[in-house]
Formats: sequence, structure tokens, C-alpha cells
Amino acid sequence: MSTRTSGLRVMTFNVRHATDLSPNSWEERLPLIRELLQREIPDLIGTQECYYSQIKDMLSILPDYEYIGLGRNGGSRGEYSAIFYRRDRFDVLEYDHYWLSDTPGMIGSTTWNHEAPRMVTWGRFRELGSGLQFYMCNTHMDHLSEEARIKGAALLAERAGEFDKALPVLITGDFNVGPDSEPSRILHQGGFTDTWNSAAERGGEDLGSFNDFKDPLGKGPTWRIDWVITRGGIQVDSIRIVNDHQGGRFPSDHFPVVAEMRLSYKT
Repeated sequence: MSTRTSGLRVMTFNVRHATDLSPNSWEERLPLIRELLQREIPDLIGTQECYYSQIKDMLSILPDYEYIGLGRNGGSRGEYSAIFYRRDRFDVLEYDHYWLSDTPGMIGSTTWNHEAPRMVTWGRFRELGSGLQFYMCNTHMDHLSEEARIKGAALLAERAGEFDKALPVLITGDFNVGPDSEPSRILHQGGFTDTWNSAAERGGEDLGSFNDFKDPLGKGPTWRIDWVITRGGIQVDSIRIVNDHQGGRFPSDHFPVVAEMRLSYKT
């Protein structure tokens, strides 16, 4: 028996909902997002804040991708925490959703002083050709309630603990809090590692990931609120914050974070 590896480029990207006026309207930002994504060509993208109309627009600029997701208010209603994936590389074996609340199976539930429902979308993926399997979760934590972030991180770790322990797990998300935080500690206790710390190389160490449509530095490193974290047989080669901006225009009020990693499997 030998060990083989398979490379993955994983992105987390809060694309911002489609409610802003010019110059930050969705229609004006979509070409910038298309340029960014077609240059980066991620294998998997955990997105936050997409409405269904934006999901369709994303598919129009990503013709080689499919997605899994559900509106946080059920059906196509509300923001998605959708996962886009290259259909020439992966098959989805199973997927589901749950809500970050005391009643995670109840669509749209809020019990931790949320302003709005928060949820997790997850999938079990199989790489075509190699047969390698792994899990990916994607989420968007509450921006106001510390209780919701702490309890949400605990539920995320608990549910990930129910996955097949032989398989790697990666989580993408906008956690709305920096790395030196209680949610980060909880996920670390759950066996997860922040790829920013485990990566052999880092790009943009002076940056944060929230730019508010105006800050080329993303408010600095304490504002690295968008994370890629992993558990299991995953080696991270590099991670970087992609701080695209053109003439004062930004693709989103968040910068995407891109991690290059390798998943190990036995043959």
C-alpha cells in the first residue's frame, strides 16, 4: 500500500449580497468577480451572502461549475452559504444543511440572539479518477451576537465530529471574528487547524479579509475574518488573501482567501 496526494485549490469568498447602489452594485461588481475567479480557477469555492439570483449569475460566469446550497429561509429564500465545485473534478455523494441554533433541523431557526438565520451547507465529495473522498462545510457566522458565534462554532465542530473519521474535512466561512477568538479556540479543540497557521507559505500577512469597499489592506491582519480550516490528511502548501481592487473599485466588501492544499489517500 502506498500514499498518494491530490492537489486542491480552495477559496472562501463572501461575495456580498446584491443590495448596494452604484458604484458597488452587483451588476458593476460581477465582471470584477468573473475576472478574479477565472484567473484563480479554484476547485472549490465556499461563498457567503449569495441570493438565488446571484447564484444563477455565478453559474453564468462559472460554466464549468455546479453548486450545492439552500436559502437560509428555506427553498430559494434568503442568503445562501453555497459551495461551488468543478464538475469535471468532483461528484457529490451526499449533502445537507443545518441551522446554527438550538434547533438545527428547523429551517430559518434563530435562538442565540441572531439578527438573521445562520446556517451550514456541507457535502461529501468524491474526486473523479482517484476516488478520493472528503467533506467540505461552508458557513457564515453572525456579525453581531457573540453568543451565536461561540455556540455556532461548537455546533459546527460537533456535527463535523459525526462525519466518517477516515476522511479529511475542510471548512470555509466568514466567521465575522478574527483568528484570536473563542470560536477559533473551539474549532481547534474540535481537531481543526487554521490553514493560515499550517501553510508552508503565506501571502498578504499584512492584510485583513474585510475591506468595506474602501480599504486596500482589508483593515489589517486582525480582520482576517474569512477562514479555511482543516482536519485530517491535508497538507497546506500556501494560503493568501487576494486583495483585488481596480481604481478604487472592489469585487466585494471582503477579499477572498485561497488555500493550496494536498489531500492524502491510500492506494
